[in-house]
Amino acid sequence: MVAIVTGGAKGIGKAIVETLAKKGIKVVFSYFHSETLAEELQQELLKNGYEVEKCYADISKKEDVKKLVKFAKEKFGDINILINNAGISLWKMFLDITDEDWNNVIQTNLTSVFYMIQEVLQDMIHRKNGCIINISSIWGMVGASCETVYSVTKAGIDAITKSLAKELGPSNIRVNSIAPGYIITDMNKDLTQTEIESLKTEIPLGKLGKPEDIAKCVEWLIEDNYTTGQIISPNGGWVII
Repeated sequence: MVAIVTGGAKGIGKAIVETLAKKGIKVVFSYFHSETLAEELQQELLKNGYEVEKCYADISKKEDVKKLVKFAKEKFGDINILINNAGISLWKMFLDITDEDWNNVIQTNLTSVFYMIQEVLQDMIHRKNGCIINISSIWGMVGASCETVYSVTKAGIDAITKSLAKELGPSNIRVNSIAPGYIITDMNKDLTQTEIESLKTEIPLGKLGKPEDIAKCVEWLIEDNYTTGQIISPNGGWVII
């Protein structure tokens, strides 16, 4: 099997790349700002005998998405699995959000998912087989104060997931979203220890998640044959819907 993971150099993406590679899946992962981390990850996995390639791509641009998918197919063959993980956050009061802010987050988080799925989908439909997993966020489910545009993109990803699951089910292509709660990654690096401890008191399991928790969920969704159109939220019980 062959998988593409966007934003795979660090955090949740890195954990997904490592998990899939260790399952014997051939993985191509994209990176944008994290060239050194991407190189380190690739070399570590290659050293242990896994088939992994990195590819620089700004997935907010259609031409880079086409380049990424072409690269993956030339390296390993037809794409079986797509993990849309790359994304950026923005913390701003709503009245302070500029047109540039809005367009940048929408293009990077949401339009990129549209580009990526369109680019791999034709082959998947032809083969009548495929697995698409979108990494969303709990904020797409319930919204977040001062993170409106980020929440909008994640809600949009969940809507794409539900719609495509219905459209692509007859072609045996499964589409699901994973909507993590607070996960210990660079995206949350600005939280103080006091804020972290306060968060833990709101979470029934009393802890923040790890990137590996999301990677395990990805692994299950790849192996499962009867789950599609679902928004699965590993969040420690913080939000239960």
